[in-house]
Amino acid sequence: MKALMFGWEFPPHILGGLGTASYGLTKGMWECGNMDITFVIPKPHGDEDKSFAKIIGASQIPVGWRDVSREYVESRIGNIMNPDEYYRLRDHIYADFNYMRLNDLGCIEFSGRYPDNLLEEINNYSICAGVIARTEEFDVIHSHDWLTYPAGIHAKQVTGKPLVIHVHATDFDRSRGNVNPTVYNIERDGMIHADHIITVSNLTRNTVIEKYGIDPAKVTTVHNAVTPLSEEFLSVDPPRAKEKVVTFLGRITMQKGPEYFVEAAARVLKNNHNVRFVMAGSGDMMDKMITLAAERGIADRFHFPGFQKGKQVYEMLKASDVYVMPSVSEPFGISPLEAMQMGVPSIISKQSGCAEILTNVIKTDYWDIDAMADAIYSIVTYPAMYDQLKEDGLDEVNRITWDKAGAKVIDIYNKVLHRN
Repeated sequence: MKALMFGWEFPPHILGGLGTASYGLTKGMWECGNMDITFVIPKPHGDEDKSFAKIIGASQIPVGWRDVSREYVESRIGNIMNPDEYYRLRDHIYADFNYMRLNDLGCIEFSGRYPDNLLEEINNYSICAGVIARTEEFDVIHSHDWLTYPAGIHAKQVTGKPLVIHVHATDFDRSRGNVNPTVYNIERDGMIHADHIITVSNLTRNTVIEKYGIDPAKVTTVHNAVTPLSEEFLSVDPPRAKEKVVTFLGRITMQKGPEYFVEAAARVLKNNHNVRFVMAGSGDMMDKMITLAAERGIADRFHFPGFQKGKQVYEMLKASDVYVMPSVSEPFGISPLEAMQMGVPSIISKQSGCAEILTNVIKTDYWDIDAMADAIYSIVTYPAMYDQLKEDGLDEVNRITWDKAGAKVIDIYNKVLHRN
């Protein structure tokens, strides 16, 4: 079976959990066998893992005709795309887009990030999807998150092939209910045009049904998983602090509930001053959290190391005694699973999708800072509790694999293709 996937991130260049989940699921589906996947992203760098999927960059899709030599194409994009592919795509340009800002190859430039002109990039991405859909061979279209829904819709309109959309989050999660109407309309348009909708948790499934008015029969939950860690990550050996270390790792935004982490920290430190708290990540609430820690008189026990990626993440986790995810609304939340892989006891909010499948963690309401503080205090104080959460958590997370999630997605493909 051949799938055409549209995504926005792909490792090693990721800005959040979307890229990690897209990679894990794609590889898990490939491991199930008999899957041929083409994965489209706005801007590849050439160092993506292509062993289980063909990677196409929208930034290398010609949408305006250019008479350029093979040597020139090779020199410009040869590290990312085979020149033959460029010419094959050039023969499927379906309209004259030369009125747009195109480069010397007739391609649209993409940031590969989440720029201020994000809506323009989403629209441009859907234009590129039209050329790709006319060129590639595939049975089903799969769009990851709202940024790629317009591309998936366009590909469906061009080919008539079924569209599956994957809801990794909704704007209700990202905005704490203060929904952007433009984003909401893009999300709902994708849901209406989709032949089937995959959500990463039942929490998200309920949001799709209740807030977007979608038929429950059209929505299936496929929980995320984790990729087994390489020896490089498992063997990291960072310096350990003399004190216990409690870590928050993620975007410092209102969705992630960072203020509840700071408030819980203040309560813990009243009873045990031999603890350090780390808020790793970046986001629009970072300055507020630095100020809040100072106001609570705990700035000397708090660290803000900034955005962590790759090996840094696992070094940070390995140096931790407790991991906390106090998210206000978390569609899934892969980071606690990554912490458990490193043998770190985890505390998660009941308002997270991963709470539906994890048992060897402590769950609290995101707003219950007393319960969160009690859980942190207990783990750093009682070795027996720490050891049990560490060992049982590691055993549990090692059974949550992407090939199982991939098999469920393939079943959904067969359903929309009427093959079962």
